[in-house]
Amino acid sequence: MPDVQFSWIDGSIVGLYFVVAIAAGLSVRKYVGKVDEFLVAGREMDIYVGIASLAATEFGIVTCMSAAELGFKHGFAGATAGILGAAAMFLIGWTGFCIKPLRDAGVITVAELLEVRFGARIRWLSGLVIVLGGLLNMGVFLRAGGDFLVIVCGFSPDYLEITMTAMLIAVGVYTIVGGMLSVLVTDYLQFVVMSVGMLAVTVLTLWYVPWSQLTTVVEEHYGAGGFNPLANENLGWTHVIFQALLNASAMLTWQTIIARLLSARDTKTGQKVYMRTSFFYACQFIIPGIWGIAALATLDPEVLTQLAADKNEAHAMPYFLATTAWPIGLTGVLVAAMLAADMSTDSSYLLTWGSVIYNDLLAPFRKTQWSEKRGLRWNRTIVALIGVFLLFYGLWYPLKHGIWIYLSVTGTIYLASMSTLLIASCYWKRANNWGAAAAIVVGAVLPIAHLVAEQLPATEKLAHQIGIERTGIATFVAAGVAMVVGSYLKLAVKGAGDVQPR
Repeated sequence: MPDVQFSWIDGSIVGLYFVVAIAAGLSVRKYVGKVDEFLVAGREMDIYVGIASLAATEFGIVTCMSAAELGFKHGFAGATAGILGAAAMFLIGWTGFCIKPLRDAGVITVAELLEVRFGARIRWLSGLVIVLGGLLNMGVFLRAGGDFLVIVCGFSPDYLEITMTAMLIAVGVYTIVGGMLSVLVTDYLQFVVMSVGMLAVTVLTLWYVPWSQLTTVVEEHYGAGGFNPLANENLGWTHVIFQALLNASAMLTWQTIIARLLSARDTKTGQKVYMRTSFFYACQFIIPGIWGIAALATLDPEVLTQLAADKNEAHAMPYFLATTAWPIGLTGVLVAAMLAADMSTDSSYLLTWGSVIYNDLLAPFRKTQWSEKRGLRWNRTIVALIGVFLLFYGLWYPLKHGIWIYLSVTGTIYLASMSTLLIASCYWKRANNWGAAAAIVVGAVLPIAHLVAEQLPATEKLAHQIGIERTGIATFVAAGVAMVVGSYLKLAVKGAGDVQPR
């Protein structure tokens, strides 16, 4: 590993921020006495806290590393997913498409709304695939965060597991104690630190590696495909279509995003949070993408060759940050910013998937109304158990592709079906539980089958030939077809049963 520029001053800055963030998260524990306060902050979130929280939550170290990896491997075209996501977030916030009836319903999760239209069984099944897709998606967060900190801070790789565990314990403590209130408070602090750190590093990156040099290196390595995803042989139409479907569905049903909408004071506030956060959503891909391109332009050719051979292109950006001679203390600010981003993301994701387990999967087992004290105890226990699962999963699961590809395919497990169900429940009167069940099964089976096929020697080559983008597009199409066919099939069977013999 190259020599890093991390000093005791940098370490002091990181340590100070770490202590302040945890103290801020714990400070609101006395205001959490009810389940609604724990899960949706009593629905009192205003616009500015919502923007800061949503922007901080959706930009963790895993997002930074995946976006930088896309920039490193595809040039400026790698930011396509972020631009499409920002456009989808703005348009959905502007029109209120699906999110208006969702917030007006006063629910805690998407699955809870689906029960109104499709019944309790569909709610439970929806909760199951949401948790499955969400936990698998989050499974690589700790490893990505640990890799980043180990490289940038110059730790021995032997300390990766210790770093991951320390991060998880710190985030878990204040999330378990304060719930969504702690998340919102720490998100606001983390948003400020993250913005300052990223802006400073980006300005200096462009000072050290001028824009002309960035465009030149992209042109040399990728030609027109480095600027236009449709001209990139490794992206193309399948990538653009899949990312458009994936990002639009995420804005409608990704529970960590929806949690901010459902925590807002009212529907208009939630819509404004969407519209104004869309700019930051694009930045979370564009800025790290620039860092990834700067790594391509400045790292030693031997390092680049080794990263490609090990399929560790995601490590290029951390190596660039670790070996660049930043002003004294800036590396510490940067690491604090990235740590802030990761703590925000991890805490929100822990709380989000825990809320689905409590609110949807455990709903059939709550025959009587639980007391607020018992409900809080269960929610906190669930968050702790999720943390344990994520720690062990992050240690052993091997990535076969880039980080963003993995996040996309695991997200599809529930995004394809849940977006189909949400749209149908809001705008298609003929939709029913048969169609909903068919869409859920089809939407989960295809991406899970692809993930499994990648791990098996006998099917690994076939899975690679098909490609994750084609599998993803097929999953969205199949979920929609399943909803229509299943719904009409029930209507036909019901109609036939209603016919009276002469």
